[in-house]
Order: sequence, then C-alpha cells, then structure tokens
Amino acid sequence: MAEPAATLARRLWEAIEPLHAAPYFSPHHRRISLDLGMSGYWMGYFAGRAAPLGAMTAAPVESMFFSFPTRRVARALPEAWACVDPATVLQARLATARLVLTEHLRQVPGRDLEMLASYLEMAVDGCHFAGRPLAAGWSRVLRPDDVAAQLWLAATVLREHRGDGHVIACVHAGLQGIDAVVAHAATGTVTRELMQHNRGWNDEEWESSQRRLRARGLIDVKGRLTKSGGALRRSIEDRTDFLAADPVTALGQTGIETIIAIAAPISRRLFDTGAIPLPNPIGVPRP
Repeated sequence: MAEPAATLARRLWEAIEPLHAAPYFSPHHRRISLDLGMSGYWMGYFAGRAAPLGAMTAAPVESMFFSFPTRRVARALPEAWACVDPATVLQARLATARLVLTEHLRQVPGRDLEMLASYLEMAVDGCHFAGRPLAAGWSRVLRPDDVAAQLWLAATVLREHRGDGHVIACVHAGLQGIDAVVAHAATGTVTRELMQHNRGWNDEEWESSQRRLRARGLIDVKGRLTKSGGALRRSIEDRTDFLAADPVTALGQTGIETIIAIAAPISRRLFDTGAIPLPNPIGVPRP
C-alpha cells in the first residue's frame, strides 16, 4: 500500500468533504425539496444524490448508498420521479449548493476560489470510475459556470469516488451496511442514537448486527470495538484511502497540498459557523 499517497488522500477528504456536505445540513435542502413537490428531506436526499444516474428505483440506490435500510429508500424511490424528473432534481441540487456555499465563500479571495476549483477539477479528471457508479454518474454532470457550484460539484465527484471505494472495502471485509454503521458507533466517536436515527435502522436490526459483530469478535458486550474490531476498522479506512489515491497520482503532493491549503480554512469555517455539526453522521472531522 502506498502509505504517503493514502495519507494525502485522507487529508484531501477531510479538507473537501465539508464543501460537499454543507448543503445537506442546510434548511435550504428541505425547502427546495418541498418546492419540487417531494415529501420532505429524505425523498430529496435519495433523489438528489442519485439524480445523475437517472430515474433509479430503490434497489440499486440502496446498494450504492449502502448504509440505509430498504424501507427508507423505498419510501423515496421511485415515487420521487412522479413528482419531478431527475434533470430538474439535479439542477435543484446545484442551486442548493450554490446558495449554501456562497454564504461562506465571500471572505475568500476570488483568485483562491478559482485556483481551488481548477485543481479540484484536475483531480476529478485524474480519477478512474470502474466499479464506482455514483462517482461515475456525478463525473458526467456538466460543469457549472459559477465558482461556488464548480467547487461543490468537483468535491462531490471526489467524495463519491472515495465513498464508492469505501463500500468496496466494507464489503470485502464482510460487513453489511448496518454492520458498518454499528461499527462506526462502536468507535465511540459518534453515538448510537445519532447513527441509528440518521440512517433509520430499528432496534431489532441494530441488535442483530451487534450479535453478528460480537460473534466475529469485533465488538464487546458493551457494544465497543475490541482490539480485533479496531484493527478491522483501521484496515477498512486504510483500504479506502488506498482506493481514493487517484487524485494524488494525478496531481502529486504539491497539487494536493495546494487544495488542502485553500479548502481546509473554508471547511473549518463551515464547522465554526454551525453549517456542519460536530460530531456528524458522516464521520468527517474538523480539518
């Protein structure tokens, strides 16, 4: 494993994930979903994140998103497409991102924003998308004209590229979607209440997953990671970093450090102003 490249890949994710995630935590997200005729936040979430792939049904979206139960996805899809077509949803996602990020970019010099957008788009151009359906879909979205939406779209492609790789790493480790969520909560960095509520698993499903993980020696009777569980978690994160190293290969250390130098202060501002909570169900730290 290329440890320096993997380390840079993780630092890149920590620097740019908040740029992607901020619109999901904004009240604008729910409002725009309702304006489109959808029933609320989660229908807008599943339809919006899958929109570049077309009018998907629940099963493939559940597979790609990985950490949500069937019923939560099925309540949103394909019903969302009876309200609005994917192309309109996609434009609404870009509009939401533009609206949210613009509020937090005013203090950043325009030259820095243009440089950041350029480097992020070069990083996207350096990615390979085989076996990465969400990233592949977002990579084909026409690049917007304004810099805020450009930043969000490029950050989104890169995070979905990493996310698709994370799903591969979890499946390779023998984890179901809920198992990955339970193992995340078992680290103690986020609570069961936060993760279970956010993802939509019921108590029976959560406890069934705990039994599976205990049988594998990955968590203890208190639901915390064992030494073996911690090692498995680290191996999954290491593999995720390794699979996310395409941008590092494309830009080299200097290019990635340039992105981090500009993006990390913006992302810290998103945390400090409450645009993104800490802790959060994504697991992204304040960079």
